[in-house]
Amino acid sequence: MAKSAYKRILLKVSGEVLAGDQSFGIEPKFLHAMADQIAEVAKSGVQVAIVIGAGNIFRGMAVAAKGGDRVTSDLMGMLGTVINSLALGDAIEQKGLKVKVYSNVPMETVADTFTARDANLALADGYVVVCAGGTGSPFFTTDTAAALKAIELRCDVLLKGTKVDGVYSEDPKKNPKALRFETISHEEVIAKDLRVMDTAAFALARDNGLPIIVYALDDKEGLKGVLAGRARSTRVG
Repeated sequence: MAKSAYKRILLKVSGEVLAGDQSFGIEPKFLHAMADQIAEVAKSGVQVAIVIGAGNIFRGMAVAAKGGDRVTSDLMGMLGTVINSLALGDAIEQKGLKVKVYSNVPMETVADTFTARDANLALADGYVVVCAGGTGSPFFTTDTAAALKAIELRCDVLLKGTKVDGVYSEDPKKNPKALRFETISHEEVIAKDLRVMDTAAFALARDNGLPIIVYALDDKEGLKGVLAGRARSTRVG
């Protein structure tokens, strides 16, 4: 792998990626494909932290929209991220890497309770760090959790893998003529309401000088190609 311009990264993975062709749950084929990409980058010397969503297990906002209690729904979603984080952490460990799974929802028998101090030390010691439990509070998405963790862990960049190869002026699946941005500022993304991530995540990144790279998870170059600048992507910052 070509040398990465980044020493420490945070990768935001959507839960849906782990479901693969299924509508629910974790498909081993896709779980291990993601673990392979992460392991390749980590073995090249890049320090890797990960935040994963829970859309393949539970969508709190969807339940709340149908009358469920938002706080309870978000707590259930946090538990879903713990399941995904344990699965991904185990898959990465099977590739020969050291892994630590942290949770913002304290559950000592399942994962270490997150502190920035411990997680920073683990990254410096060569562990892949997986951060579960979102922010630990309701009303915040895992996108916001990813931005927060990237800042707390002093990451050089936040990588957001999606179904499209960057940030577009509109949904390219609805409008094939939508404009793809090579680069765009945090302010422009917020002003134009381009929702590849939620506004709180972009605001946190803007206020702390954190660049974000948005790319397609199914790009043939994979994560290593994104870091080497070979994959199509949009840089926000």
